[in-house]
Amino acid sequence: MMTSFVRIFLLAHGLITLAAALVLIVTPTWIPAAVHIRLQPDQYLMSYFLAAAELAIAWLSFYAVRIRNAAALKGILYSFMIFHGSTAILEVYACLQGADPAILVNMGMRLLIIGLIWYGLHQTAGRKKNRNNRED
Repeated sequence: MMTSFVRIFLLAHGLITLAAALVLIVTPTWIPAAVHIRLQPDQYLMSYFLAAAELAIAWLSFYAVRIRNAAALKGILYSFMIFHGSTAILEVYACLQGADPAILVNMGMRLLIIGLIWYGLHQTAGRKKNRNNRED
C-alpha cells in the first residue's frame, strides 16, 4: 500500500522533473550555465537528450501515483534511486575532471532525493509489516 508520503514525493518529483525538462527544452543553456558550462547552438542536442529522459522520468513519477502493485512501485522507486545515484557519481567524476564544484550542490540534492525514496520504501514496508501483525 502506498503511503501519503510516497504519493506526495512522487507528485513533487514529477513536477520538479517536468520543470527541469521544460527548461532544458526552452532554454537549453540555462541549467548548464548554472555550473559555468557554456553550450553553443550546435551542442543543444545534449540538453534535448537530457530533457527527453527527464520527461520520461516525470511521466513515470506521475503514473506511479496510480500504481497499486507494491512490487511495481518498488521497482519504479529503485529505478529513481539508480538514476539519481548514478548521476550523483557522475557529477563527482565531472568535478574530478575539472567541472565547476558548484555541481556538487546538485549532487547533494540527488542524495537527498535518494534518502527520501529510501525513507518512503521503508515506511511502506513498515506499514505492510504492521498490517500483517494485526491480522495474526
